[in-house]
Amino acid sequence: MDRIAVIGLGNIAIRHRRNLKQLFPNAKLYAMSASGRVPQEPVNDADHIVTSIEALIEQHPQLVIIASPAPFHTLHATPFIKIGIPVLIEKPVTSNLDDLKQLEEAANKNKTPLAVGFCMRYLPSAVEMKRLLDSGILDQLYHAHIEVGQYLPDWRPNKDYRETVSARSDLGGGVLLELSHELDYAQWLLGKLTLEHAILRRGDELGLNVEDSVDMLLSTDQQAVVHLHLDFLQRVPYRQCRFVGSKGVLEWDLIGNEIRFGSAQGTQVLYSEPTWDKNEMYTTMVSDFIRLTNNQPNQCVSLTEAAQSITLIEQIKRRYPITVTSDEIAG
Repeated sequence: MDRIAVIGLGNIAIRHRRNLKQLFPNAKLYAMSASGRVPQEPVNDADHIVTSIEALIEQHPQLVIIASPAPFHTLHATPFIKIGIPVLIEKPVTSNLDDLKQLEEAANKNKTPLAVGFCMRYLPSAVEMKRLLDSGILDQLYHAHIEVGQYLPDWRPNKDYRETVSARSDLGGGVLLELSHELDYAQWLLGKLTLEHAILRRGDELGLNVEDSVDMLLSTDQQAVVHLHLDFLQRVPYRQCRFVGSKGVLEWDLIGNEIRFGSAQGTQVLYSEPTWDKNEMYTTMVSDFIRLTNNQPNQCVSLTEAAQSITLIEQIKRRYPITVTSDEIAG
């Protein structure tokens, strides 16, 4: 790998540039801002700054990571797809169905290697959860509870959270898109999910123009009930799941990287590696994408799989408008 590129200058782009330099220390790394502006701030781990897609194409990169805000993903990825340059697109793959359709048309026509960056699938406990559920350890699944929450102002303490991608509707913000990992791995683990009901809320505390809390009630093809909760509000970061079946309960702590199994015989820890370096999710994902580009076996998230999450998000937003809550109303 001699020439690689990352589009976007945010936190995830910074991580990708650092990792790519570690994986390919001799490669030239090109960086581009989402808008094409010339950045005033230092751009670490970049050998060259380019200001347009056309200028980047002239450098003939062998791999491009799209880490710009979701509303720009189709615009940034499509030119590379059309000329056969492999593209790894950060999650969510797009912010709406219209952009998704355009991306799908380009991908289907050109057959360029393409994957979507749902890195949580590369967490070792996630791989083990997939194996355990597929093994039938629970037998019949009755219900699942999936929850993630973290206080948005704590995400990027060096920035005004109201100016971040997460907080701005024009950049694809809101918990549904920003925390779509949960929608992805829920369907990866449980199969296709059918939306039964949803509640989208926006409160006064954060002062956002996007939803800061969402509760969804879904069902699997086997009629198991799935409750999925996402929020920007919890002061203590939380990311856990509970799967209840006829033979026991699987409890999965994603932050602690641990799985417990409870049954009539008691509770046992099936997997625990709390000190595992979570940056390895990203390096493993990129290495897996390289295998995809070389037509080797891989576990990359396909555009078709990623489209399931966007389709579900659009369905939720179309059917259930945001409920605005405030201290005054609550009182």
